[in-house]
Amino acid sequence: MIRRSNGPATVENDMTPMIDVTFQLITFFMFVLNFSEAEQDERIQLPVSQLAKPAEGVLETPITMQLTADGGVLYAGEVVPVDQIDRPLQQEREIIEAAGKDPKQATVIVRADGRASTGDVQQVIRICQEEGFERFALRALYKPE
Repeated sequence: MIRRSNGPATVENDMTPMIDVTFQLITFFMFVLNFSEAEQDERIQLPVSQLAKPAEGVLETPITMQLTADGGVLYAGEVVPVDQIDRPLQQEREIIEAAGKDPKQATVIVRADGRASTGDVQQVIRICQEEGFERFALRALYKPE
């Protein structure tokens, strides 16, 4: 029996595995992506330090306070005067408590502009302590010798 071909056979590729792998890669990179840059603001120019070291591990409950050079704190995209950050901190504490966590275990990350007043940094830390936060991390740029 002889078979005759009617022309080239058309082969349709099944794209399902390719799409599946693509979605898995996207999901993988979303989990691995470092969102710490999302907490940064270009208006804050961190001071340079040779003693600065990278954070050890991932912070479970971070709260980022960014001090500007003129004495304000960037919170939720708006500049709030240092002496008025107690209300946003109360909101943060309420959110943490609603999640069933202890505010004392939260870490307040202070990103102060290199030109910001040391007194403003101390005032932010004092207000945070009054609101029940006890852990702090100061951010600076590491510059080796």
